[in-house]
Amino acid sequence: MNIVELQQKIIRLKKERDICILAHSYQAKEILEVADFTGDSYKLSVDAGKVSNSRIVMSGVRFMAETCKLLSPEKHIYLPNPDAGCAMADQMDRALISQVKEHYPEHTVVAYINTTAELKTICDVCVTSSSAVEICRKIRNDKLLFIPDCNLGAYVASQIPEKEFKLLSGGCPIHACVNTDDVRKARRLHPDALLLVHPECKPDVCAMADYIGSTSGIMEYAAASPHQEFIIGTEISIQEHLQYRCPGKRFYYLSQKLICPNMKSTTLMDLYRCVAGEGGEEILLDTDTITRARRCIDEMIRLGSA
Repeated sequence: MNIVELQQKIIRLKKERDICILAHSYQAKEILEVADFTGDSYKLSVDAGKVSNSRIVMSGVRFMAETCKLLSPEKHIYLPNPDAGCAMADQMDRALISQVKEHYPEHTVVAYINTTAELKTICDVCVTSSSAVEICRKIRNDKLLFIPDCNLGAYVASQIPEKEFKLLSGGCPIHACVNTDDVRKARRLHPDALLLVHPECKPDVCAMADYIGSTSGIMEYAAASPHQEFIIGTEISIQEHLQYRCPGKRFYYLSQKLICPNMKSTTLMDLYRCVAGEGGEEILLDTDTITRARRCIDEMIRLGSA
């Protein structure tokens, strides 16, 4: 069975079984082509709450599927590859942050969406890379404990200097692995290209960028810009997706190190088996976890639309 045949089977099965497929932008092109919604974490979290399908398949990583379950607890949520986790989401747990909160009782706890549902139960508001600055600016409290990504937190803090941020040592190991030497090398190879980076990159890398933004922000910027060449400083799949979206432009990756093994672990066959009811894992969360974790998601959506 080739890719096209497998895609056709997936499209047929999702209609027969009342399935909506959500796919994060870091997924492979052949998966994005059969998805009903694609985008970054924030967009998909909102999309998940709007669809009427009884089953939702989240082609991404575990915390994203958990977020879908939080927003649609009455629906069946599936993760095609049960091993697709997130190194950042696993860095901090409820016990650790509970201890940290005792030392900073006056701080509002801001959780990046790349956290587990269990950790979200003790946080005040959730954010994504596309909404973090806006939401943190709208929080009434001037003291914020931002977890877990210290690089994203540092970027947000730089945009809101009037507020006090407490950051912990955590973050995306993929984005954090690139450095200023990688930037200088890429600029030497592509001197006419603009550098677009994700705020999960280190502050000194972000300082050298022409644009800093979320995955969807990077894609929209590149598509709308009159410029013709771009160095992409986020997961390497975005460079490929932009080549398809903007065939008249040139895109280069900042570093070959920007490959997320968790995002790459889900295959089209994993997705097929999941929609066929022969694979994947249904995400199950108890009522108490859903109720408490949902509060910071709802606050994110409220402040994001206020």
